[in-house]
Amino acid sequence: MNLIIDGHNDLPMRLREWHGSAVTGLEKERPPLHTDLPRLRAGGVGGQFWSVYVPSDLPEPAAVQSTLEQIDLVHRMVAAYPDDLAPAYTSADVEWAMASGRIASLIGVEGGHCLGGSLGVLRSLARLGVRYVTLTHNHHTSWADSATQDPVHGGLTAEGRAIVREMQRLGVLVDLSHVSAATMHAALDEAVAPVIFSHSGARAVTDHSRNVPDDVLSRLPGNGGVLQLTFVSFFVSSAVRDWMRAADAEWERLGLPAYGEDWPRAPLPGEEPSRVPVGEVHDFAAEPAFRAWFDANPKPFATVTQVADHVDHAREVAGVDHLGIGGDFDGTPEVPDGLADVSAYPRLFAELRDRGWSDSDLEKLANRNILRALRDAEEQAEEPLWPR
Repeated sequence: MNLIIDGHNDLPMRLREWHGSAVTGLEKERPPLHTDLPRLRAGGVGGQFWSVYVPSDLPEPAAVQSTLEQIDLVHRMVAAYPDDLAPAYTSADVEWAMASGRIASLIGVEGGHCLGGSLGVLRSLARLGVRYVTLTHNHHTSWADSATQDPVHGGLTAEGRAIVREMQRLGVLVDLSHVSAATMHAALDEAVAPVIFSHSGARAVTDHSRNVPDDVLSRLPGNGGVLQLTFVSFFVSSAVRDWMRAADAEWERLGLPAYGEDWPRAPLPGEEPSRVPVGEVHDFAAEPAFRAWFDANPKPFATVTQVADHVDHAREVAGVDHLGIGGDFDGTPEVPDGLADVSAYPRLFAELRDRGWSDSDLEKLANRNILRALRDAEEQAEEPLWPR
């Protein structure tokens, strides 16, 4: 089986939320997490971009601090399991780690709010090993429009274009997941090195604002970029998307409290992680006031087949040389039936093989395309700052 290089996994966020930022215990299965070392091995994962996520509604100074704490968490996690994980900053590092039987561990920052509007912060993050920055998360920045709010900038401002240019000068990949279609086009207009979508679907298959329209996909061959297809159910399935919208509306109508709004702090100096207040895994269906609606409106499930439909469509528009995988495990509770955790990648590849995909094309999807984009960004970088 081809080793997978996945573009987006939110395990660091879950370790902060549920485990006080402790990195212990990953040598055994740890549900409800989607991710641990045994299941990464079972899924054939050879490389992982670990997402450094902090909420996009944090004040920017707090976002910068939390981002540094999350980068520290990733470095601590990799150091804790040297037989299984290896730090990776370049395409050569990734290939070396995979050849040595370890999982190459890269870092991606999820959201331009984490830069605090500062190119100095961007350069500092690059020196810590960050290899991509997602331009927005679910909220606009002062310089770029997000996909999930009404536009205010018309894409990128002049400041946003300068940030894109600096990212490419440094060899930091521009990640266009989460941004508006206008921002996607503006970034592609500015880009001279490959861009990526670390975890997105095809909008022509599921009409969700987080997915990528065909007029953007058709530009990837000219840029050399890569769309890493995601497994998030409401990006994959129109039925799940519609159900989620109806469920959210009913939850709001009932006046029930929003969950996930409190960002947990990191451990204080001298404090044991076990003493840090942590969040809970919420079962929304167990909410008594919501139960009647839930029982009357059974939740549909996305499928492996539907994920493969997104992959096939993206191949038709962008070509097989511009596709990868970005599951978003541990970043969403809603994953397709049959893709429950990081052990499940072989099921998708089996589905694609049954559809006639060749071994060579599956290898491109698994790792060769994203490695090529990473290498191209390195070769075009004028001032690479990643650790040597």
